[in-house]
Amino acid sequence: MRRVEVCAHNEEWSLMFLEEAEKLKLIFGDEIVDIHHIGSTSVPGLKAKPIVDMMPVVRNIACVDTYTQEMQMNGYEPKGENGISGRRYFQKGGNNRSHHVHVYQNGSKEIKRHLAFRDYLQAHPDVKKSYGDLKEKLAQQFPYDIESYIDGKERLVKEIEEKALNWYKENNR
Repeated sequence: MRRVEVCAHNEEWSLMFLEEAEKLKLIFGDEIVDIHHIGSTSVPGLKAKPIVDMMPVVRNIACVDTYTQEMQMNGYEPKGENGISGRRYFQKGGNNRSHHVHVYQNGSKEIKRHLAFRDYLQAHPDVKKSYGDLKEKLAQQFPYDIESYIDGKERLVKEIEEKALNWYKENNR
């Protein structure tokens, strides 16, 4: 059973991202347009589950399926779309998960959503603190119940996401 753990920000997370990004570039080659560090580990000072979320952007999402075996050879478990249409999702580390890879095709609206959320938290320390505090509280309240942890933060995530997308539009014209 996986434990829900939220801890203080760790500077190593950005290095873990860079190391893994190099591996993904080797796997996907010219299919890669860009790779972004997303999620809570990408926001300095934000409490987070110690799992590095990565978002490779590719030219053609359908081509990603041809790399499944290579991803598995590099320790990734393929999860298909995993609830989000147009995404390919991979997990690394089993119950001691270290990385999540969310692959989207260039132009997907999901890319902007992830980047807006990350950048908004980086630019709004008060929101970052309340989000981190909620995650820490939920992890203590539901140490072995990831579904309740996710449900508990859903309302705040939706609120932040809405503000973030509006803010992102204003600041990226």
